[in-house]
Amino acid sequence: MNLLKACWIILLIIFITGSANASDIISVKGESTFYDDGTHSRVECMRIALEQARVDALAKSFGTIVSQDILQSERVDGNREHNDFLSLSTTEVRGEWIADDGEPEYKFERDKEENLIVTCRIKGKAKSIDNESVAFESNVLRNGTDIRNADINFKNGDSMYLDFQGGTNGYLSVFLEDEQKTVFQLLPYISDRNEEMNVTKGKRYVFFSPDHAQKGEIVDELVLTSSYNTEYNRVYVLFSPERFSSPVMNKEPGQLPWMNSDDFTKWLLKVRKNDPKMGVKAMNLIISPDK
Repeated sequence: MNLLKACWIILLIIFITGSANASDIISVKGESTFYDDGTHSRVECMRIALEQARVDALAKSFGTIVSQDILQSERVDGNREHNDFLSLSTTEVRGEWIADDGEPEYKFERDKEENLIVTCRIKGKAKSIDNESVAFESNVLRNGTDIRNADINFKNGDSMYLDFQGGTNGYLSVFLEDEQKTVFQLLPYISDRNEEMNVTKGKRYVFFSPDHAQKGEIVDELVLTSSYNTEYNRVYVLFSPERFSSPVMNKEPGQLPWMNSDDFTKWLLKVRKNDPKMGVKAMNLIISPDK
């Protein structure tokens, strides 16, 4: 009979490079080339190259954190002892992307197998990650209100919900940006006259679900659509312990307030400069026409 004895030792080694003023929002630029293997569409290649270019810009401006987990396992197999080591390394940038500065630039090429090669150059505004921003958890949910329904890949006609839990009492607002460079305010709900939602520390909220509505609350239900081509949207979750004003938006009865992306970017830069404790989470959504 084999005897298995395991002992896990986790050693965290952090290497920090680069520095920046934690309260400053600065201009950054980055570049990345994505080599497709024939499994991605042209639009998907562009999106991946863009995200990699943003990471490149953040890494060059604020540096990176390299974490290495060294796992040691001791085991006895028959009459022989074994020592196994597994090293897992992860790299994270020390900055966060605030907004694009102009349109990204793309260059397209083909390799010998005719696979697409996309190079993206991007400019934007960013800030270093610091300890002032309040902690919160938020996930987009697809076709269900359990955390197991967390997903960013939607199909035409799928319902969208938002899971949220804050580490302190505070104020919440949520926006969605579509491919036409239009930004819609999803929270507060249309019927709510407040400029942001008041949320309680530690309480789990599921928004856009009538089954999770607060007393007297009229919930807006969301269905994502894409009739012909795959679309890429982005959800912005803004949370702060301090009250903040919503941007000036176009409003029509019964419709979500909206504004163009450039004006939203200017507002977001301004509100984040004035509120270093505000936390922002951006989540990319992929909406395909298949059902």
